[in-house]
Amino acid sequence: MIAGQRLQVRLKSMSDQLTIGGLASRTGVAATTVLGTRISLLGWHWLAAALLVIGAAAWPVLLIAVIGRWQRRLPGVAFLVCVSTQGLAVLSVTLSIAGMGDWLAPVALALWVFGLCLYVVALWRFDIRQVWTGAGDQWVAWGALAVSALAGSKLVAAHRWTDDVLRTATLVVLGLCLAWYAVLLVAEAVRPRNHYDIRRWATVFPLGMTAVATSRTGATLGISYLHPLGEALLAVAVAAWMLTSAGLLGSR
Repeated sequence: MIAGQRLQVRLKSMSDQLTIGGLASRTGVAATTVLGTRISLLGWHWLAAALLVIGAAAWPVLLIAVIGRWQRRLPGVAFLVCVSTQGLAVLSVTLSIAGMGDWLAPVALALWVFGLCLYVVALWRFDIRQVWTGAGDQWVAWGALAVSALAGSKLVAAHRWTDDVLRTATLVVLGLCLAWYAVLLVAEAVRPRNHYDIRRWATVFPLGMTAVATSRTGATLGISYLHPLGEALLAVAVAAWMLTSAGLLGSR
């Protein structure tokens, strides 16, 4: 029992360090790539390219800082290394499609594969009990698959690879993402965590990313039923954002 209590204290300390104390530094790369992708879609490609350079420069620092602390029984925020890597892949291929350099497409593909490898390693070390006891950041374990599916759909849209391997892999990643979604949703229903925690914001982002990834994959691969599914998931994400915002205001 004492050993179990010590483990819980260690997990809480690690989770607090990775979320509250170091959240800004560990989400900086992902946030930069999300902003860069949006800016590129608005047509400001050079500004988006500058953000890609900034994100790429910070990325190895993130990897060293986070992976160097990896142990067994990791909290969900450990998957941020995968999220950041896939974010770079999304921004790179977006800029490639926009005509900012054909070489960015194979770079994005390499980042995508590497990000999936990071996901496997993080999953191997993930404390599966966080599914039932996590304060919100356990959803990053699934959100990493959502951004991976989005990156895969973007790579397919680049039309640089004509075989079905990439299409199939993207669908598999999206399927695993939706499976994770169902598991975590059931866990939340069985063991509700009604109190507000800052880590609940790590739930909101994956919800929105899954909605985008589902709709985008459906549009790219020509799977019509994924579009209404994506819209339904977006409604869930908006509801989660509203509830989390209400929890934040109520905690003050």
